[in-house]
Amino acid sequence: MMAVGVYGFDGASFLQQLVHADVRLLLDVRQRRGVRGPEYAWANSRRLQAALAQARIAYEHHPELAPTTELRHVQYAEDDRQGVGKRSRRHLAAEYTRRYTAEILDCADLARVVAALPSSGVAALLCVERDPEACHRSLIAQRLTEEHGITFEHLRPL
Repeated sequence: MMAVGVYGFDGASFLQQLVHADVRLLLDVRQRRGVRGPEYAWANSRRLQAALAQARIAYEHHPELAPTTELRHVQYAEDDRQGVGKRSRRHLAAEYTRRYTAEILDCADLARVVAALPSSGVAALLCVERDPEACHRSLIAQRLTEEHGITFEHLRPL
């Protein structure tokens, strides 16, 4: 399986990396499926889904795996405390990780997600942050590895 963020890509290079990795299903784990800034307009849900369809990549939104607004604010408070912007964050806050795990991940039916993975090709988790260590997708990937033996490769912009 793969995991990928939006930041650092443009639309063309993002799709190129997915196609090169043989991604057949993109699992969007964002709560809000838009990204601020004109350079990331391609990642807004409708545009992204249209581009994926042209590339013959299926799309599923998994809001049950997205952090709540309240949880995102826990992370933002830690970002402010450390003086980092969310686009330059390198790690998740311990409190965010603890609460995301307890409030979201422990309640999620990951077996259902695993059962729906494509039989050929690869699936990829999608969120926003460039670095997986700064994003909840890394927590999902870790749980899928621990409980279902799924290995991950994290795609990064070149």
